Amino acid sequence: MSASNEILDLKPTSEEKSGIESALRPTSLDEFVGQDKLKENLRIFIEAAKKRGEALDHCLFYSPPGLGKTTLANILSTEMGVNIKTTSGPVLARAGDLAAMLTTELSEGDILFIDEIHRLNPAVEEALYPAMEDFNFFINTGKGPGSTTLKLSVPKFTLVGATTRSGLLTGPLRDRFGIVLNLGFYEQKELTEILKRSANLLNIKADESGLIELSKRSRGTPRIANRLLRRARDFAQVKGNGIITDEIARICMDALDIDAEGLDSVDTKIIKALAEKFNGGPVGLETLAIAVSEEIDTLTDVIEPYLIKAGFLIRTPRGRTLTEKAFNHLKISAKGTSSLFKPTT
Repeated sequence: MSASNEILDLKPTSEEKSGIESALRPTSLDEFVGQDKLKENLRIFIEAAKKRGEALDHCLFYSPPGLGKTTLANILSTEMGVNIKTTSGPVLARAGDLAAMLTTELSEGDILFIDEIHRLNPAVEEALYPAMEDFNFFINTGKGPGSTTLKLSVPKFTLVGATTRSGLLTGPLRDRFGIVLNLGFYEQKELTEILKRSANLLNIKADESGLIELSKRSRGTPRIANRLLRRARDFAQVKGNGIITDEIARICMDALDIDAEGLDSVDTKIIKALAEKFNGGPVGLETLAIAVSEEIDTLTDVIEPYLIKAGFLIRTPRGRTLTEKAFNHLKISAKGTSSLFKPTT
């Protein structure tokens, strides 16, 4: 049997049996696949903070969904040997909610992880500033002339923020993060390694070629790769002999309307709308969202980043425009639209 079709040894190791079968997230920087430069920088920052005996500087991770922001936040707590408290921007509706976390739920050096930090209430964000800078928290008691302001000391903690829309962060908040890191899309080889590990943890039988086929269609995103792995397992059990081969992977992807470029039915609907309704563009974001019946946030945060990275779409000052690659992919003539393939400067 060739190396590409060799069935992987999928029995979990003794380390993997220790309570992590239900969690596919890596727990250390060594286990984390991809983002090599980012990991190397984090190793330096972590080692330096530990040598000084200080809390790690505040960190901000930004990227499209599913690239590992939450995983890295948890890895930081493990590598630093501290606890982590997890919440999200929309949950922190009042400054009092934040005060309770900072004063009673965190110890020296602990991590407060705020997902979707761009959605923080402005009042909560304002209250967070002195806590990040001076580790003091000010809270008003009462209303009117009789109101007072209490000053509360908080432990020297590390704030880790994650966002899919860094452009929505206010300048004062972003400037208070000492470490700002962007996670990029993953290469096919890296996704294949991630799928091998996930298959191992889930006790899924797969050969190398099957995992490679899945990685090609995973949009450069580990979360999507792991989801497709579970669906391919279902097809392997029902339509095969329980092993994910390249043939089973293709059958599964075809059934899910995911093509060889990783585009699903929504992606195809969008580029078809641009090609057929708007002659390739440019077209404004709101108009495009209405034409395909999708939310603007879904377009900008979830769909567009990969279409742009894969070379199907460009953003110009006049709107979204299809590339020649997109027309070729759709097998639609781009006659009369060649001048739109170059972004306006």
